[in-house]
Amino acid sequence: MDVDALLLARIQFGFTISFHIIFPAITIGLASYLAVLEGCWLKTQNFVYRDLYHFWVKIFAVNFGMGVVSGLVMAYQFGTNWSYFSDFAGGVTGPLLAYEVLTAFFLEAGFLGVMLFGWTRVGPGLHFFATIMVALGTLMSATWILASNSWMQTPAGYEIIGGRVVPVDWLAVIFNPSFPYRLAHMGVAAFLATALMVAASAGWHLLRNNDNQAIRKMLSMAMWMILIVAPLQAVIGDFHGLNTLKHQPAKIAAIEGHWENTPGAGVPLTLFGWPDMEEEKNHFALEIPRLGSLILTHSWDGQFAGLKEFPKLDRPNATVVFWTFRVMVGLGVLMIALALWAAWARWRGRLYESRGLWRFAVYMGTSGLVAILAGWFTTEIGRQPWIVYNVMRTADAVTPHGALEVGITLALFVVVYFVLFGAGIVYILRLIRKGPIPYEGKVPLQGGPGEKRTPSRPMSASSDDIDGTQRHVT
Repeated sequence: MDVDALLLARIQFGFTISFHIIFPAITIGLASYLAVLEGCWLKTQNFVYRDLYHFWVKIFAVNFGMGVVSGLVMAYQFGTNWSYFSDFAGGVTGPLLAYEVLTAFFLEAGFLGVMLFGWTRVGPGLHFFATIMVALGTLMSATWILASNSWMQTPAGYEIIGGRVVPVDWLAVIFNPSFPYRLAHMGVAAFLATALMVAASAGWHLLRNNDNQAIRKMLSMAMWMILIVAPLQAVIGDFHGLNTLKHQPAKIAAIEGHWENTPGAGVPLTLFGWPDMEEEKNHFALEIPRLGSLILTHSWDGQFAGLKEFPKLDRPNATVVFWTFRVMVGLGVLMIALALWAAWARWRGRLYESRGLWRFAVYMGTSGLVAILAGWFTTEIGRQPWIVYNVMRTADAVTPHGALEVGITLALFVVVYFVLFGAGIVYILRLIRKGPIPYEGKVPLQGGPGEKRTPSRPMSASSDDIDGTQRHVT
């Protein structure tokens, strides 16, 4: 397969997974947020929690539907574009994806209808249980997906027999060396991205003088969540970095733009610069002496491998991962700053009066999703040139298509994705713009569009058409 076709296949998979990861991340966060809101409603009977539940469940339903669709496309690409990988490693990745279907997907499918359409049809206890099961299902889904991806990063518990990967220890396969760190990092990232979206929604309404108890509760709960999980994410990221240094040292060298060690000297932290893969050096580097050693080895003079210690064919693209990592970390610092500003405003009694804080929250609304994408680019591009680290190269995994075929399908994906999911995102933004309203207890539609006996779909849970008109029936 020629180099251009390989690059296009990688871009195609990167494009589809970038779209897909946005929706499950928000689904994970919103499902847990809805469980908290319903639990608070049942405990306090405060109508604000009930109204917020019915507001965010509409957005959850639309987001869930788009996540399922985008995930199906990504799964098919393993067979169409990466058939040699599927043939080689399918003995591990296939069962892990099947476990996701048998546990998480069935759990979500079994209770999603009750959660979305059962508010007036089942008792409050059963409905709350359904919401919890859906939230648990989203977390279980992430667990199996990350187990599969982590195995590709740090493979364990397998043997290669007859040119194929054969699992010999499933516990070692699932709980591979990087799995706990990736699961924690992604789970917290989903909660953080959702909290930022909720805070931005509240800030947007407050800036437009749409001030009520529901909006204030949204802002308060989101800021408490960000205050807890943003610093926690920084700690998890540090542990994840140490794990990566141990198992994927070339990736860390690329992230840090670190080319070689100076005998007897610590490694500086390169804040900014331009790693040049051809000249093997950083241009315009701004460095802090020894701080790289302190962060990654927790010692003043500690050293770790530079990129020059690895063969050129085994080096990831430092120019890309150097900057994607800094985008992620920079946004993380801003998230912590937002949380601290909100805590200070709350202490001063000005949380609901600080327009500057609300505006900052709006600006940071999508930062969690951008940070997730930057983090995934870092971890996936940083694994190159391996698709299974130190076991199978990406160039050996791709289906031998021509550049023309891959280019045409990539162009079609771009057009269809931007039209389809762009419309869905616009719809979600229109729902957010309307804001929470008092729940009137009306019974939702009995089925799909206009037919009582047509099975309802997840997006039917949104009671607003795209033009903003209500379609409740009594």
